[in-house]
Amino acid sequence: MEKHSEISEHFQPINRAFLLGDAVKVSFFVSNNQLIMAEECYFFLMASMRKMRMNIPLSYTLEFFQNLFEQKVIQQGITDGIIQVLVYRNTDDQMLEKSGVSFYFEVQEFEDILAVQGNNEMDLIKEVNVNTNFLNTIRTHSPENIYAEIYAKENDLDDVILLNPNKRIARSIYGNLLFLEGKIIKIPKTTEGAYISPLMENFVTFIHKNNLAEIQEAEMIAFESQKAEEILMISDERGIFAVTKIRNKTFETARFSELMNQWKLSFA
Repeated sequence: MEKHSEISEHFQPINRAFLLGDAVKVSFFVSNNQLIMAEECYFFLMASMRKMRMNIPLSYTLEFFQNLFEQKVIQQGITDGIIQVLVYRNTDDQMLEKSGVSFYFEVQEFEDILAVQGNNEMDLIKEVNVNTNFLNTIRTHSPENIYAEIYAKENDLDDVILLNPNKRIARSIYGNLLFLEGKIIKIPKTTEGAYISPLMENFVTFIHKNNLAEIQEAEMIAFESQKAEEILMISDERGIFAVTKIRNKTFETARFSELMNQWKLSFA
C-alpha cells in the first residue's frame, strides 16, 4: 500500500511524542473520494486532547482539518483511505498544559475502508491486561499493545483479545470487538477498557436507528466469546475485520457482512 505523509512546519528539538509518548492519535476516513464521519472524528480528537490536558489551538477547527485533508489527501488522488493524525505536545518554556502542540499525519490507502476484510484468527492473552480508567478509552502510547502484537506474531495469530484486571473482555490490540448472538450484538463497555471509536459508534448507531439488531453494552467474561455466532473487530486504524477463529471454534461472517453492506449504502 502506498503511503503519503504530511508533517507540521514547526521543528521541535525534543519530540515529546517520540521520547515520552506525549501524544494522542485519531483517525479520519476517506470513502469514495469524500471525507466521512469528519465531525465525529474531529470531536473525538478534541476530547482526546482535553483528556491529555493539551492546549488546543484556536486554528484547530473542523473546517481546518476538512480543508487540509481535501487538499492534501483527496485532491492528491486518494479515493479510500484512513488518515492517522498524531497530535503531540511541543517542548517550550510554558507549563505542560499551556505548551503548544504540533501534528503529523499519514494516509493508508484501501480499496474500500467500509468492507469487511480477511479472516482473523485470535486467541486470549493473559500475560498483560488493559486498565479501565478514562485514558484507556483514547489512543495514546500503549505498551500492552506492543507486547500483545509481538505475542500474536510469535503464535501465528492476527490479533488477540485483551482482558481487563477483572478478567473480562476489554478489546483487541487494534480495536473493539462486537459479538453477534441471535438478534443481539454485545459490545464491551468503555468502562471495561474498550476504546472510544467513531467508526464503531457510527456503525452501531446505524444498526440501532434501523432496528437491525439489539445493541447491548456488556460486561463479558472471556468464555462468552465462544458463545457468539459471529465476531467483528472494528479498528479506527486498520479497518473492519471478521474474526473467523478463536482457539478451536470457528465463526460465520455472513450476517455482519450484510449489516456492513447496508451501512455502506448509507454513505452513498
